[in-house]
Amino acid sequence: MTTTGQKRLQRPPRVTIGQLADALGLAKGTVSRALNDYPDISESTRLRVKRAAQRMGYRPLSHAQAIRTGRTRSLGLVLQSDVHDGMRPFLAEFLSGLTQEASREGWTLTVSTAPSEAELAGVLRRLVEEHKADGFVLPRTMIEDPRVALLRALGVPFVLFGRTGDGRGCSWYDILGEEAMREAVLRLASFGHRRIAFVNGGNRYNYSVLREAGYRAGLREAGLAEAPELMRRDALTPQEGAAATRALLALPEPPTAIVFAVDMAALGAWPVAAELGLAIGRELSVIGYDGVPEGALARPSLTSFDVDTKRAGERLAHLLIRQIRGEEAEALRETERARLREGGSDGPPELTSSELARRLRALRQHVTRTDGRMT
Repeated sequence: MTTTGQKRLQRPPRVTIGQLADALGLAKGTVSRALNDYPDISESTRLRVKRAAQRMGYRPLSHAQAIRTGRTRSLGLVLQSDVHDGMRPFLAEFLSGLTQEASREGWTLTVSTAPSEAELAGVLRRLVEEHKADGFVLPRTMIEDPRVALLRALGVPFVLFGRTGDGRGCSWYDILGEEAMREAVLRLASFGHRRIAFVNGGNRYNYSVLREAGYRAGLREAGLAEAPELMRRDALTPQEGAAATRALLALPEPPTAIVFAVDMAALGAWPVAAELGLAIGRELSVIGYDGVPEGALARPSLTSFDVDTKRAGERLAHLLIRQIRGEEAEALRETERARLREGGSDGPPELTSSELARRLRALRQHVTRTDGRMT
């Protein structure tokens, strides 16, 4: 303030680590290690130091702490912007969980993007070289994941949102998508469906292997034989889901129900059913996985296995910080089940597979007679 006679506002003096140590009767090194969660400091001492730091208003200087510990207290996340949906269905909640958990621990989140997979490794390497992050969260793990290979080679901690084909030195948090697919098949079988199809997601992603295994396990448990013609792969968008649905319904013995590994592909079944005059939930049952908001807006709403992406972000940040502080990566693995969100898109079949085939043949014949072309 510049007005004559007014006192200049001043910040209160900063509490130093020396003052905090003196107040506790501990060595500065012990206080520093307690604040930075070193494993050689007992839990009781850590709690005592942190409570005193909070009470006295102690805040470490971030640049000094980085020099002393070699840590920036920042977690890294690199998103690939050319992926078909860029994680948009759940990105806001996912980031909220990551940032909230990081903030609780006094850490920050550094988010960057790579325009393509070819450039993703360069972005990761640059963030490591510039000391922008102490470790990375890797979403959407692949069967053979180049991000994992790079960070292993660089000796940088990372945690996977998902699992990967080679789990050496990996920590992860994942939802048991295979269990969801198994439960979906058993649910449909309990309604009376006997021809249950499966439309998988991206071939490169590790979840596709797991969810296909879950679908097969559900068939076995329900006493249903596998039929290779009822399985389609690599559908991630409504357009790809529509193409898979159309191909399945063109079979001589079409399915009366379809399980989709990805909600966005499942939503492609709605326009196809409308074209063919089929009622979703009665003449064709559909179950998806992800719990995207668009599924709840469909009519009837999509029955789906819902993933709590905010909690996923929280757990991933928690596990990564523990790994950075020195815990073994392979001891930091958590999995949880998805929650079924019942909609109106599944139920007992009103038509058998044979009856559905006759209905669809009649429709095609009618279309051919009336305008000379097939829809």
